[in-house]
Amino acid sequence: MSALYTAVGTASGRDGRGVTTDGKLDVKLGLPVEMGGDGAGTNPEQLFAVGYSACFASAMGLVAKKMKLDVTDVSVTAEVGLVPNGQGGFSLEVTLRVEMPDHITAAEGEKLLAATHQVCPYSNATRGNIPVTLVVE
Repeated sequence: MSALYTAVGTASGRDGRGVTTDGKLDVKLGLPVEMGGDGAGTNPEQLFAVGYSACFASAMGLVAKKMKLDVTDVSVTAEVGLVPNGQGGFSLEVTLRVEMPDHITAAEGEKLLAATHQVCPYSNATRGNIPVTLVVE
């Protein structure tokens, strides 16, 4: 199968610049204060958090439609942590917090999250590689 879409981006490191070939993304990258930087630029974890939350919300829309649920007002927040892996390197951990509309019950929300986690490309890419915690709020 061929890709439906391919994004192409280039970065010069954590303390530099990141751009896409189509020019739609051009960001200053910088180390967060917690890692000794001045916090002036964005960082890969922030970009991953926004990408994952956007992708998960979109996937949820597809799944919810099949389940006949309205998630128009859903909000997905991704918390991406950078953690030492104990071998001199680093790993990521993710918590996805999904604020459900009031009309969706807790049981429906849990079922929707579990099904979305099986559909979302980010979830499929991270499964078995990093811990991802799903939280219905």
